[in-house]
Parts: sequence; C-alpha cells; structure tokens
Amino acid sequence: MAITVKLFATFRVGRGKIVEMDYVPGMTAQTVIDSLGITAPEIAALIVDGVDGKVENMLKVAIKEDGYLAIFPPVAGG
Repeated sequence: MAITVKLFATFRVGRGKIVEMDYVPGMTAQTVIDSLGITAPEIAALIVDGVDGKVENMLKVAIKEDGYLAIFPPVAGG
C-alpha cells in the first residue's frame, strides 16, 4: 500500500508534483514531511486525507492506508 503526497510551489523543486510513499501503519503527516526534508515552519497549509486545520495539529494526524497529503508553502506576490 502507498500514500500520495501532493506538493505545491517551491516544495516541488527537486521532489516533483506528486510523491508516492510506502504506507506504514501509524505514520503521521510529521513522518512524511520529515522524510521529504520539509520543516513545519515552512508549511502554510497541510491537508491530510481531505481534512485541513492548523498545521501544528495536522502534523499529528495519522494517515489512512491509501491516503494523501497536500502540502503548501506560503504564497507571496502582488
């Protein structure tokens, strides 16, 4: 089984748009971002299995088998 990680904007650099990872029971969003070399302060929005919330809370959420994450950095511009 696997999970799908969708990356946006600068998080795609060197990683691609979509990353497939092996599912490990009990894995959390924190486990995933650690393995991708992303730190929590870099994340503006995090969606786990279709649910969003404060990044600090979402990092603790266990990912479902065949689940997905969407990770967004802060957006700047004018």
